Amino acid sequence: MALGHDTGRALGLRPERFWAAACLSVMILAGAATAAAGPIGFVGLVAPHIARAVTGPDNRRVLPLSALFAASTLLGADILGRIVAPPNEIAAGIVATILGGPFFIHVVRRFRLARL
Repeated sequence: MALGHDTGRALGLRPERFWAAACLSVMILAGAATAAAGPIGFVGLVAPHIARAVTGPDNRRVLPLSALFAASTLLGADILGRIVAPPNEIAAGIVATILGGPFFIHVVRRFRLARL
């Protein structure tokens, strides 16, 4: 598919079906990684995508910025979890997953639509 849709079709591949399977695979793998590492590990999946959207493809900027985004996302999730339901507290991992889940779905859909 890196050669384009026309080449893929000429080789007998259905691009729409391929991208649907690829997106489904990405969602399943992200879910498995989140289940294995816990919801806080989900931030490690989302932060690099946010950093790449801000800085572009330059990895010299993406790496430090993704560390900054991951730390600030967890800090914001912890603060929000403490503010939302006083005197109780919502776990930072749950808040981070609630906030990061829709963004990650947006990234997957945007990547898929950009390739189609």
